[in-house]
Amino acid sequence: MANIKSQIKRNRTNEKARLRNKSAKSAIRTAIKSVRVAVEAKDLKAAEAALLRATSLIDKSVSDGIQHKNTASRQKSEISRLVNSLR
Repeated sequence: MANIKSQIKRNRTNEKARLRNKSAKSAIRTAIKSVRVAVEAKDLKAAEAALLRATSLIDKSVSDGIQHKNTASRQKSEISRLVNSLR
C-alpha cells in the first residue's frame, strides 16, 4: 500500500479506469459475438444491425483510449468480412 497521498489518489483513479475499461471491452466482445451468432444463423438483417452496433462501440473505444486503433481496425475488418460472406 502506498504512503504518498498523490499515489493513493492515483491508485483510486487507476482502479476506476480499469473497471470502466473492463466494462467497455466486455460490451465490445458481446457485440462481436452477436454478429457471429447472426452470421451463423444466416440472418443478414440481424447481422447488419449487430455489425452497426459493434462498429460503433469499437470506434468509441478507440476515441476513449481503451483500444489501439489497429486492434479496432482488425476487429471491424473481421466482422465485416463475416457479414459480407452472407451477401
